[in-house]
Parts: sequence; C-alpha cells; structure tokens
Amino acid sequence: MASVPLSRIAHGRSGDKGNHANVALIAYSDAGFEWLKQHLTADTVAKYFQPLGPKRVERFEAANVRGLNFMLSDVLAGGASRSLRTDTQGKTLALALLQMKVEVPEAILKT
Repeated sequence: MASVPLSRIAHGRSGDKGNHANVALIAYSDAGFEWLKQHLTADTVAKYFQPLGPKRVERFEAANVRGLNFMLSDVLAGGASRSLRTDTQGKTLALALLQMKVEVPEAILKT
C-alpha cells in the first residue's frame, strides 16, 4: 500500500450550484475508478470537508467517464453573492479534495 494524494489516481473539477458545491473526480484508470467506488464514500468526503459544514453530501456515479460526483449541500454560505468565503463559487473544492491522503495498492499507481 502507498499513502498518496487522490491526485495520483484522479483529476477533478468543481463548481457552484447556488449555495451548494458540485465536486467531481475522474479516475485515470479503470483500476483507479474501482478503488474510488469502493473507498471514497459520501461519508468520507463529508468528514474531509467537515470544517466547511456541509449539511449533506451525496455521491453520484458517472461510470461512462470513470467519475464520482459529490454534491456538498450548504457549503457556500448562502451562495456566491452572499458569501465572504474565498471560494465563493466552489471552484477550488476539487483541488482541495485531490489533496486528501489515501492508502492505495501500489498496482493502482502503475496503471
């Protein structure tokens, strides 16, 4: 096993949905996608973003692009026009999630 940031097995993007943020991760390989599906749960992402206080985190799967999408509810302090947070439109939340350290099998890093 190797302790690596999620960015070693996926890339991502995010954006705002009013007061909510939409965070997507797309695996580089089929093996990486299988690992993500098994280990990156809505609860795991909710705990990681706990300092932002999401009221709910939902996970959706986009198998055709090897992706997982997470909807973080109520993390933008009322939406872009009312928020004083520096990430008022949710654009950097995927970058933050890609820094999460995970334990993955070495074989996934070689695919």
